Amino acid sequence: MSGRFLFNRKKTWRNRIRLFLKKNSSQPILHLMKNGSYSADDVTQWAQSLDRLLSHKQGKTVFCIFLKSEFCEENIEFWTACEDFRTLTSHKQLVSKAISIYEEFIKNEAPKEINLDFHTKNAIVQSLHDPTATSFLAAQRKIYSLMENNSYPRFIHSDLYKELCAAARAEGKRIKS
Repeated sequence: MSGRFLFNRKKTWRNRIRLFLKKNSSQPILHLMKNGSYSADDVTQWAQSLDRLLSHKQGKTVFCIFLKSEFCEENIEFWTACEDFRTLTSHKQLVSKAISIYEEFIKNEAPKEINLDFHTKNAIVQSLHDPTATSFLAAQRKIYSLMENNSYPRFIHSDLYKELCAAARAEGKRIKS
């Protein structure tokens, strides 16, 4: 790869993040570091596993921003919707939320359609008549695996993550001084 290509790729990545932040936030992403919402240890732990990253509020936020910059945020949005769905206890709420998730993520040409095989989609369609807290579990696991094996490694090796690590270390040194 030529140096020019690498420069342009990095520039494109930065532009996508900036464009996303302009549309969705009034604060730049690295400004999150200054409000003390996570430390260098937190950011380092995000590299240990996708579970660690998603269990940290700011880690999940940064990962969402990364996925949006790569135009694949539907995966984390679906995973999050499934996490919320599993906490519902009312049958009426389960039915309503199941239909909502199906309409948004599962059905053919859904606004945020995720990549699922026919059998998994079919099982979800069958469960819509009488959904349970586990109706989307197989699909959620498939999407989690997709993120874990594809998006998450790209995030950990991204300039965004490297910049967050550097900013967290610098902020930690500044606070100790």
